Amino acid sequence: MILASALDTQMSDLLASAGPILFYLVVWGLVFAGTGLFVGVFIPFITGDSLLFAAGLVTAAASETLNVWILAIGVGIAAFVGDQVGFILGRHLGRPYLDKKAGPRMARLIVRVERFYLKYGWWSVVIARFMPWARVFIPWIAGIGRMNYTKFLTSNLVGAVAWGVGLALVGFFAASIPGVKIAAYVIAGFFILLSVIFGFRTWIQDRRERKLNSPAR
Repeated sequence: MILASALDTQMSDLLASAGPILFYLVVWGLVFAGTGLFVGVFIPFITGDSLLFAAGLVTAAASETLNVWILAIGVGIAAFVGDQVGFILGRHLGRPYLDKKAGPRMARLIVRVERFYLKYGWWSVVIARFMPWARVFIPWIAGIGRMNYTKFLTSNLVGAVAWGVGLALVGFFAASIPGVKIAAYVIAGFFILLSVIFGFRTWIQDRRERKLNSPAR
């Protein structure tokens, strides 16, 4: 939430100097670029939860010039379109492209995301929205894995609304309703804990598989 506070200050400055239209476009553009243009690999938090929470706070503070529903619906659309682009690129460019672009650390992350996708299928697209390490790769992995387009479309829609619209509204109401702010911290903590659990579980599985596949001495 410290990052959200810093973003809040920067976005307030942007609003003061550029006006509401550019403010909306910057927020929507960052959300889209996070998955659609792979930017989230390099700056996951500036294109993710903290951005939406901070944008909601700024909108609440400048409610005379900004409309939270324009912000939230635009974020939902940008998130939805970004994942659709990732899915299409994954289907057409495929795994060789990811392998070519990925270093050793990113390659391990891709394997981890693949396992997450294979295990949870439709739900992985929804849940990944709340996990910085999975948000960028899941649409690509779904495209590479030839996930049914209708299934991806529906899961992407649910994820975009729950994450994009939901977090923007949480940030907006957190500025004036203390209970919502507390709930926001609880929700953030839950998803952070969930990502840690999934990461630890994947690490355990990797160790077991390495032991099984390692040649006997």
